[in-house]
Amino acid sequence: MKPLEDVRIIAVEQYGAGPFGSVHLADLGAEVIKIEDPRMGGDVGRYVPPYGEEEDSLFFETFNRNKRSLSLDLSTPAGRQVFEELVKVSDVVYSNLRGDVPKKIGITYDDLKHINPKIVCCSLTGFGMTGPRSKEPGYDYVLQGLAGWMDLTGEPDGPPTKSGLSLVDYSGGFVAAISLLAGLHAARRDGVGMDCDVSLYDTAMGMLTYPATWHLNAGFTPVRTRHSAHPSLVPFQAFEASDGWLVVGCAKEKFWARLAEVVGHPEWAQPDSPYGTFAGRQRNSVELLAKLEEIFQKRTVDEWLSVLYPAAIPCGPINDVPAALREEHTLARNLIVETEHPRFGTVTQVASPVRVGNETPTYRRAPLRNEDFDLVVRDILGLDDERVSELKQQGAFGAVEA
Repeated sequence: MKPLEDVRIIAVEQYGAGPFGSVHLADLGAEVIKIEDPRMGGDVGRYVPPYGEEEDSLFFETFNRNKRSLSLDLSTPAGRQVFEELVKVSDVVYSNLRGDVPKKIGITYDDLKHINPKIVCCSLTGFGMTGPRSKEPGYDYVLQGLAGWMDLTGEPDGPPTKSGLSLVDYSGGFVAAISLLAGLHAARRDGVGMDCDVSLYDTAMGMLTYPATWHLNAGFTPVRTRHSAHPSLVPFQAFEASDGWLVVGCAKEKFWARLAEVVGHPEWAQPDSPYGTFAGRQRNSVELLAKLEEIFQKRTVDEWLSVLYPAAIPCGPINDVPAALREEHTLARNLIVETEHPRFGTVTQVASPVRVGNETPTYRRAPLRNEDFDLVVRDILGLDDERVSELKQQGAFGAVEA
């Protein structure tokens, strides 16, 4: 069995952050049943351009492989009945909605504990279910600005800059998955479920880590650094070679000694050198980095890597995305996976980085909207044709056709 094969998750999720968190659980074997609102055409991620057609998009494929789909209108009494039947036979209700919505639509622990006392209700919201911003929608761009990330990113003389990836969304998804699993463990141990109130805002603030600690305890104010330099370790940054860029980092004194040798100045690492210690290099960073930048511009990226790698100095090229996907190590780690799709044919994407045990993960394409209707209502819930027909007529699964 896969690690989470005995876990069933009802996912009232949409777009990016929520589905990103649950896709790793699905890859690990959890049965993730996406509840898609038929009034809205299902998950909005199905329609994200530019690579899509009708209800299928490569964006949606990225975040929803290995999941199941059920169209269910939770705003109708009949849809609510089906949802509650699912709660009885599930372990988790997982959602990513605005902070005040889980309570409004009745998917918190207090709303569901009478149905299943062990149910875990994990809500990943923009700002959490409490606090002055709880009713606001949360988006990665906004949160990178609010939490100070954009003020730290970019060149010192440039504008505040967003990360090239939606890292608040993706980090929030991981935090939600961890919280969900911790809650599930406790519920199975104690027989009592709970709410997991996770937010993108909390995630973004928590990831300020040691710069926040430095500020709160020593008055340090983080600033943008030239060429993405580390705030305290010198040298540890991007350097421009004659044909591109590379990162070189000296997080330990031994790495600095090796680099000094490679660049032709072993005396720079001597104890009596102004650059011989961490503190000395930071104190004289402007002067030292100017010298290093001049040296690095004299060779190509490959020429530098050919001497830095053998010297065991932390370094690497600054790849574009196509180059990163072609990296030998990417392929060796089986990070490129394929699924078969009725519209797109073979879909190639990156694998989940979560690894448990030695079994090779398997991947199934993202579901078509409502593709798993029969599996859920007949196999899992055991509803007969008469009951299914009644629920359909009552609008449980969408508007009733004339």
